[in-house]
Amino acid sequence: MGVVTMAFAHYPNFFGALWQGVSPIVTSQAFVSAAQSLQTTVEHDVAALHPPEIASRLAATSFGAREIEQIRATNKVFSHGNHHYALIATIARTLLEGGELSNSDLAQPFVGRHAPEVSVPFVLMEAHHADEPTRAVYEDIKAVLGLPFVNTDYRAFARWPSYWAMAWNDLRNVAGDKAYESICQSYHDRMAEMVAAKIPNPAGLTSGILQDAAKTDADLEEVTNVVRLFQWLLPGLTVNVAYLRHQLRET
Repeated sequence: MGVVTMAFAHYPNFFGALWQGVSPIVTSQAFVSAAQSLQTTVEHDVAALHPPEIASRLAATSFGAREIEQIRATNKVFSHGNHHYALIATIARTLLEGGELSNSDLAQPFVGRHAPEVSVPFVLMEAHHADEPTRAVYEDIKAVLGLPFVNTDYRAFARWPSYWAMAWNDLRNVAGDKAYESICQSYHDRMAEMVAAKIPNPAGLTSGILQDAAKTDADLEEVTNVVRLFQWLLPGLTVNVAYLRHQLRET
């Protein structure tokens, strides 16, 4: 489970109502296509940030080919999955803020497999297990990106501390600049447009249903603010993972 859905599940009635409505959406062809389109576009756009190639630098510091492929495989999982979480968070935010989804109940099921054909033994490097240099990187990530926590993705990449320090050092040099922020904003606009116009709603999930469920768990504004936090940070996360993937390109 991603940290996004785990955070939402802190409010069980809200999450139950959300998932009941979202479950038939995420298995639809339209949803899968929307996520794939987001991935293709952001991975194209991030090339404008000129991520420096990293594989040769890793090899020069005694990383073996197998280790580098494991890093690539880990990135591939996040590169795929984050766009699905981004769309779910956008659906939730839209409804909690009083918007509505499409009236269309047409949801052609997706047939086949769209997740990466990889098996990655995820090891999350938690701060309390990490060495001092890695903890320093974590603190720098939070400061530079304005995050209250370190995302799952970054903790997974820190399984290889020397790789992650090198990769983050490249990324932090562009994070927050005008070109970077423009890509993040474009991503945000695209996913909001997709949710408003292209995502079906076969279960008839409405703003009223989700708001009422959230109110049984906590103050509506509290739940909404949690959803806003994740929906706000996900565009930056997808841009960062795309940047890291571009670094790992084969030359």
